[in-house]
Amino acid sequence: MLLAIWLTAFFDAKISSQLALWSFANAQAAAVQKSDDSKSSDSAGDVDFSLWSPKRIQAYKDSLLSASGLPVAVLEINKVKIRVPVFEGTDDLTLNRGAGRIAGTAMPGVPGNIGIAGHRDGFFRGLKDIAVGDEIDLVMTAGRATYVVDQIEIVNPEDVRVLQPRAVSSLTLVTCYPFYFVGDAPQRFIVHASIVSHGPIASSGTQPTTISASLGKTNKEN
Repeated sequence: MLLAIWLTAFFDAKISSQLALWSFANAQAAAVQKSDDSKSSDSAGDVDFSLWSPKRIQAYKDSLLSASGLPVAVLEINKVKIRVPVFEGTDDLTLNRGAGRIAGTAMPGVPGNIGIAGHRDGFFRGLKDIAVGDEIDLVMTAGRATYVVDQIEIVNPEDVRVLQPRAVSSLTLVTCYPFYFVGDAPQRFIVHASIVSHGPIASSGTQPTTISASLGKTNKEN
């Protein structure tokens, strides 16, 4: 009986690593009229742990045992091999299983500055290799928005200006810095990107609040 329970838990955790992305892809395919667009449902793939810390890998696997809602979008950066579901909020559970939209910033598909946070020792560690000019895609159920990185900066946690609206619709990625710092990382690594193409956009969105509150405990390798 114990062996059967263990095997059930093992296989459940293995397939759950793709559940959120599969669910999002299915919802996306259902929302698109043309059959050619449904190919996005086949692009989920396994999570690449090669750059992750052991603690973050374990935290991610533990998070799979909890209920997971549908992502609001999927963030893709081919240059640094990042593909991660974006959920609402930046609490520990959310950031252990994906990236999180920072409360008070624009929603995906809405004009404004969309703030997305992620762990420096998990999904967002690949940001250490990003550069100005790289493309970032934000895939939503009814379309895709493409951004180009135009600024990278390192700031203090209290710097609220990085999430403020910019001249054009933007995407701001936030993670702790340095990437391999032992203990509490003292700074924030910020990637700014401006939109270059998009699908249907809604009429209004919310405005950003602060950067320090958005990351919660992301400055710790926990």
